[in-house]
Amino acid sequence: MVPEHIEARSLNREARAELKTLSKENAEWVARHLAAASELLAEDPQLAHRHALAAARRAGRVAVVRETVAITAYETGDFALALRELRTYRRISGRNDQLPLMVDSERGVGRPDRALELGRSVDRTTLAAPVQVALAIAMSGARLDLEQPELALAELEIPQLDRTRAFSYSPALFSAYAEVLDELGRGVEASDWRALAAHAAEAIADPADAEVFEVYDIDEVEVEVEIEVEETDAPAEPALDADTVPEGSSEAAPEDALEPEVAELLAETEPASTEDGDGAVPQA
Repeated sequence: MVPEHIEARSLNREARAELKTLSKENAEWVARHLAAASELLAEDPQLAHRHALAAARRAGRVAVVRETVAITAYETGDFALALRELRTYRRISGRNDQLPLMVDSERGVGRPDRALELGRSVDRTTLAAPVQVALAIAMSGARLDLEQPELALAELEIPQLDRTRAFSYSPALFSAYAEVLDELGRGVEASDWRALAAHAAEAIADPADAEVFEVYDIDEVEVEVEIEVEETDAPAEPALDADTVPEGSSEAAPEDALEPEVAELLAETEPASTEDGDGAVPQA
């Protein structure tokens, strides 16, 4: 069940806009499960994952739904499922913004070589700065997996590694750089970068306290888009039970179109629809 305090509007508006292809009732139901997954991710990733799977049961062709399944799977340590869902998300959306998580998932299944190959497959200049940084950190981790600390350090020496400016991604980048320096036995430099990471975090939280950094806010602003559902002359749909799938729903994903692990979990958490729908995208 979705907690009562979570409403469809609890989901950020950009994500809600992706649900506009669904019926109004279904869009609200899916939005609540996605919002629940987001809220619970840090404290209970397993429960968050179940909410994501519930959303996928009815809206498997929506990119943000598959993205949420992937992220929650990653947080539960199911890197193989996360990787498959990220591939599906990438195919549906045409976006590379989750490439760092794909690279890290390849690491999670024990394939650092493939992680590096995947990370090199995209022109980094086409990625947003935060994605470039996250990718550099993931690639550096893959180098460490291969016991290549010098190359791990080189992966992090990107234009965003600027000790004079603080962005939202700077603390993580500075910290990663410090960790690799430690691996190389360069403890004094590592301490310096670790202190810079802490100061960057403080500067971002309260720019008035920044003494060294120029502080920039590069976080994207949410697009204020409401869900619009075309009104038709068709009879009104009956109210939906929050934890069942409407029979005959064209938006429900057929079980055989989902990954076996997903289908199995769904079978345990929700009754299956009695009719096949077309809501999911075949996996890669």
